Amino acid sequence: MAEWMLRLFVRDYQQTERPAVRGRYGLLAGITGIVLNLCLFLAKLGAGLLTGSISVTADAFNNLSDAGSSVVTLVGFKMAGRPADSEHPFGHGRFEYLSALFISLAILLVGWELLKGSFEKILSPEPVSFQILPLVILGVSILVKLWMAYFNRALGRRIDSAVMRAAAADSRNDAIATAAVLAGMAVSQIFHIYLDPWLGLLVALFILHSGFSTARESLSPLLGQAPDPAFVQEIQDTVLAHSEVAGIHDLIVHDYGPGRRIISLHAEVPSSVGVLEAHDVIDRIELELRGRFGCDTTIHMDPLALDDPETLALRGQIEDLVRRIDPSLSIHDFRAVKGPTHTNLIFDLALPHRCRLDERSLARQVRADVHALREDCYAVIRVERAFLADAPEEEKAE
Repeated sequence: MAEWMLRLFVRDYQQTERPAVRGRYGLLAGITGIVLNLCLFLAKLGAGLLTGSISVTADAFNNLSDAGSSVVTLVGFKMAGRPADSEHPFGHGRFEYLSALFISLAILLVGWELLKGSFEKILSPEPVSFQILPLVILGVSILVKLWMAYFNRALGRRIDSAVMRAAAADSRNDAIATAAVLAGMAVSQIFHIYLDPWLGLLVALFILHSGFSTARESLSPLLGQAPDPAFVQEIQDTVLAHSEVAGIHDLIVHDYGPGRRIISLHAEVPSSVGVLEAHDVIDRIELELRGRFGCDTTIHMDPLALDDPETLALRGQIEDLVRRIDPSLSIHDFRAVKGPTHTNLIFDLALPHRCRLDERSLARQVRADVHALREDCYAVIRVERAFLADAPEEEKAE
């Protein structure tokens, strides 16, 4: 059904990299969410008033907050689709992340209010009446919310949207919460146990947990999370497919919102390649990355002495030396500057963030080890932290 709705309401729905198309996805998701959640709110509010159930009434207001979240989704996509301007030269794509964060805060607010209401009912219990119509309403609500979770997740996957993933998680949580309320009402009726406020308490804790999870997911790209390893691997494979490039490092993916990423990296090119030829290679790689991933790319060229056996041997020795200190360490930008009395070995030493070694102490140790390896060599080191996510231990072991 999601495919049918996209064909009907979203023009050029397959061109998801275009901001205008993303905006139409957001419009469809927002209007759908507003209409369905308002209908569920009115139906559940009536069921809650009929039965006197705090958990049903709280569930109704949860749907009202979801309608508000759908409005936020609508506005967020509209704002994110605005073109770049002089004040925001990279566009407004991060409005999507802010919208997802706002939805998370709304989820947390609903959870907190339900938590307070449940405690009040535990301290001052009130009878809950059992009627068929509210049960039917809750059953229909579960089916509607499951469909909304599927719908938002399907759209979120198509356009890689944190907002829609948050909305899908919220709809799934609503279905689970409503199912818990429905089961509790049935158990209370059969066994004559007063479970309503306790069920409200459990639902509140579940909603709060969901709110914290979606808030964490929304904040991560705003704070500058590491890029997806699969995306990084695709970039590396694309660049290294050019025979003129011997290696890459200092790869950074700057995220300004979905579909608005900028790549920068250093490419190692043999020093024997002429400047004009190397420049042409770098230009072609930048154009290829832009065409394949839709990302503007800036590549810095580092000359590498691949035709000097002594330099290559020294580099291999230094690589073995730093890996003996910690297997996660690596070097790049290696140059050997020879003089009449000694040789300076100039290189960058990269540490992953999981490595807890002190940078100054590590640099001193490497300098001492290099001098012990060859008395005529001195290490000139720049220590830096890696920009990419650390690989899992089991992956490294393989």
